[in-house]
Amino acid sequence: MRAGISDGSGEGWHTPVPRTHPAAMLLSASAVRMRCEAVMGWVEQGGSPHFTWHADRMEAVSLYVANTIHERYADLKVPYHSRWRHFESGEVDRWAQLVEKHGLEKDVAERARVAIDLAIPSVLLDAGAGAAWRYFDAPTGQTLKRSEGLGVASLRMFEAGAFSADLKHPLRSDAAGLQAIGPAHITKAFQAGGGSPLVGVQGRAALLRSLGHVIAKTPAVFGTPARLGNLYDYLLAHARDGRVNAAFILGTLLRALGPVWPGRMSLEGVPLGDCWEHPALADGYVPFHKLTQWLTYSLLEPLEEAGLRVEGLDALTGLPEYRNGGLLIDIGLLEPRDPAFFGTAWEVSAEPIVEWRAVTVIALDRIAEAVRQRLKLSEAQFPLARVLEGGTWAAGRRIAAEKRPGGGPPLTLVSDGTVF
Repeated sequence: MRAGISDGSGEGWHTPVPRTHPAAMLLSASAVRMRCEAVMGWVEQGGSPHFTWHADRMEAVSLYVANTIHERYADLKVPYHSRWRHFESGEVDRWAQLVEKHGLEKDVAERARVAIDLAIPSVLLDAGAGAAWRYFDAPTGQTLKRSEGLGVASLRMFEAGAFSADLKHPLRSDAAGLQAIGPAHITKAFQAGGGSPLVGVQGRAALLRSLGHVIAKTPAVFGTPARLGNLYDYLLAHARDGRVNAAFILGTLLRALGPVWPGRMSLEGVPLGDCWEHPALADGYVPFHKLTQWLTYSLLEPLEEAGLRVEGLDALTGLPEYRNGGLLIDIGLLEPRDPAFFGTAWEVSAEPIVEWRAVTVIALDRIAEAVRQRLKLSEAQFPLARVLEGGTWAAGRRIAAEKRPGGGPPLTLVSDGTVF
């Protein structure tokens, strides 16, 4: 049986999306970049009723980001922007500890599978936690919040065997284990409630259950019985001379995991995931695939450690979320026309939010190039995955802390736990 695509209901599985299908052109990073460029042009030409673009601020932005990189990585040895950075919060390498504790050092293939078993649900659980949420990591005595807290909480949940249906093999994320996850499991594992409310508990649990159902229906990628870590074997089988293209990884994830996302648009039976509508495009579709691209970035290290060389990293785009996008607004590169923008609680599907995210994708490309010029590094030496980490995401958090108590974003988003 080949990898399937759902109609979004959990039933009616079909063959993979053929290249001639209208949805195929939307399931790629190149589609994200091309369509976001169209929205950017719309804004730059003054067609937007929501924002104005101030190109004269680009120098200030690139300087701010370059300074942030120098402060965080004086030697410019910047790692990839990925989930693994959060597992290292508080200067503790929890993944290395897990590998040593469970004797995974010598089994390269199984270590890669376990890393993927951890990374995929952890990334899916990475939507914004809310400003009041905190997580106490008992083994280290650290109290963490936001993405760092979510990352460590998900690692501890995984380490406890929460995503495995096989008690003899707790370090797995299999279909049966994921399908059994409910809101109570998330609430307990993430220490949510009382004075530490976690946004989107229901949505997070539903997303993991949906993940379990989807991989069970996709044995070509995830094997039988279905396990997320079997993605490693699928990618290895499709590698050429030990090399695999980042666009191929992303395309695999978009097609294999597309039906996971709830209540989203579909095109002739194919779910489009993180794709929304905007009038700058003739057909209206603007894809972002933020979490799936974030997941692709987060698979780079385990794949490379297992001996697979991932090529074409800059085919992927920057991630349009509230740190990268917040940087544009906080530093004045992108300015809302109406001051009421800041007092509105925006749905993800709202036109201004779709526009803001699209501009963010293209702005990140431009910022990356300007930053490389300042650092005197080439694209090959300093790919977008390092600019983001060094970088724009950190600069977005830094300027938010300078401007607002608590360091929250400059805008308010209504989160269901599945996008931001």
